[in-house]
Amino acid sequence: MKKTTTKLADGRELIYYDADESAVRDAVDARPLEAPGALSEIRRDAATGDWVTIAAHRQGRIYHPPADECPLCPSREGRLSEIPGADYDVVVFENRFPSLSADTAAHLVGGADQEQSPGSAEDEPLHESEPGVGRCEVVCFTAEHAVSFADLTEAKAALVLEAWTDRTACLAALPGVQQVFCFENRGAEIGVTLAHPHGQIYAFPFATPRTLKMIAAADLHRERTGRNLFEDLLAAQLAEPERVVLAGEHWTAFVPFAARWPYEVHLYPNRRVADLTELSPAERAEFPGVYLELLRRFDRLFAEPGQPVGPTPYIAAWHQAPAHRGEELALHLELFTIRRTVGKLKFLAGVESGMDAFVNDVSPEAAAHRLREVASHG
Repeated sequence: MKKTTTKLADGRELIYYDADESAVRDAVDARPLEAPGALSEIRRDAATGDWVTIAAHRQGRIYHPPADECPLCPSREGRLSEIPGADYDVVVFENRFPSLSADTAAHLVGGADQEQSPGSAEDEPLHESEPGVGRCEVVCFTAEHAVSFADLTEAKAALVLEAWTDRTACLAALPGVQQVFCFENRGAEIGVTLAHPHGQIYAFPFATPRTLKMIAAADLHRERTGRNLFEDLLAAQLAEPERVVLAGEHWTAFVPFAARWPYEVHLYPNRRVADLTELSPAERAEFPGVYLELLRRFDRLFAEPGQPVGPTPYIAAWHQAPAHRGEELALHLELFTIRRTVGKLKFLAGVESGMDAFVNDVSPEAAAHRLREVASHG
């Protein structure tokens, strides 16, 4: 893999990842852009302890542009985009409308030598706030506009994995970053505003609420049993394979026993690691085939006889251990769709949105059966 780092016209960083070591990426961004002015803030919910990001500047971000004005396609004559080059393999760049930004302030929440900010807990225990400092990046999986991740070759998917891994290492090394989150939102039903196949990476100045809940559960499991929760979860799935969807030499995909979403799959490496940087060469080599098969099965979930397959809206989320308090957490990917059956979505209504108490419309066992049923053949 070859990595080429450059700058966009407004100073944001852009990074090309190429499978070809001889690739030359020297195109210059000729757009007349002003320096970004992201001013976000994180505020702690005193009732729950969760951090909430306030990023009002994002109201002006690009919203469903026509395909010939896509900002994630390569630049061409008469149409300059976020990627100056005429082509690319995989590219990562700083989001133009970030929720978190290094420019917001000079210090991060949780920093070792940090001074208390004006709205900090020391002065305002019910109005604790900090600058929304971190980093948000866009990951473009391919230069082709009218495809999805599931259409990538295994070689291209492996290159995306390399980009995720490199960004995890680089972002985790930034001062004050507590957690790196790589994810993909796919489909207008999810809320995606740019149709080009892409994902995002957030470098948070805090450990996210779901991560903290998992760590607390893992700590309690360790206290009760002396074992790791995530190793035991995987072992239990393999011992009772009714919910196993796909099992490889190095990776296992299964529907969790208490799945929240109608079709939800968790993909674990069979060897517990903390984050993407710890995967072995063999684990990296097997991942593309397993993950692409899962995505293609998702696209076949709701296919009707005589109708074209997919695309199924989904969220794919990498869970990685945060910088602190993450010793027990295991790297894994959670993939789920908000579609519950043909033509119907799973809306988060009163109990889910109001109380965070999920009600699943499909049994996990039935979901796993369906995901095995739509396996690739031949």
